[in-house]
Amino acid sequence: MSDTAVPILMYHAVASAPNDATRALSVAPEAFTEQMALIGDLGLTPVTTADLAARWRSGRPLPERPVLITFDDGYEGVHRHALPVLAKHGFPATLFVSTGWIRGAYDTGGGLDAMLDWQQVRDLADTGIEIGGHSHSHPQLDQLDDAALRAELVRSTEIVTAELGARPVSFAYPYGYSSRRVRVAVRQAGYAQALAVGNGLARRRQGPYALRRVTVRRGTDVEEFERLLQGRAITRNFAKDRALTKGYALVRRARQVHRKAIRSRV
Repeated sequence: MSDTAVPILMYHAVASAPNDATRALSVAPEAFTEQMALIGDLGLTPVTTADLAARWRSGRPLPERPVLITFDDGYEGVHRHALPVLAKHGFPATLFVSTGWIRGAYDTGGGLDAMLDWQQVRDLADTGIEIGGHSHSHPQLDQLDDAALRAELVRSTEIVTAELGARPVSFAYPYGYSSRRVRVAVRQAGYAQALAVGNGLARRRQGPYALRRVTVRRGTDVEEFERLLQGRAITRNFAKDRALTKGYALVRRARQVHRKAIRSRV
């Protein structure tokens, strides 16, 4: 079976004037418009996360030159700026919402910038945008104990289901952090696939719960964006990110060992 490499683009905020917390991982509306036009010009075929994973799972062929457009957290600019552009091109996408950051009855106040409300999330879903899970309070899931991990997954899943009338089937790990324990918990929570970060192209052999994405940020110009779509120079572009990720992974593992040691003495 073919193991086609697929670019999964990870966006966060789409904003003209993002705050300091979201600036680096935001894109300007004009840049987003240019990027979507390039996807069309290159003849790529956007699909949802659920569609890609279902095709890989069943062995059905992928569409010509597939690409995924994904958004994390639930920033208001996805509705204000991204939706009209996606609709113009007829592009599907996937939005992963942290339910405690969406404005409304479940809002914990943790959102980093202007966030969507639930009516806007429903508007997005009504246009064919897949709504996926992204936890409730956006913690580092691999740092939680089993009970807290399950609570994060169950709470967010129940809220999305209640608000949209459909259970989410795709998940994205907050910060991209996961572990075998987290991946098992996500599967047990009813998700059929989940996205990490990894800053590499997604392939079937990665497995449905560890599909890689590439980060699109404010400094991504159109030439770099085209290289991301084509899978060129990704290792060089994200070398610093990978080094930081590996280093921080060691720190997080050390923290986990320390917490387990403390619990065992209690």
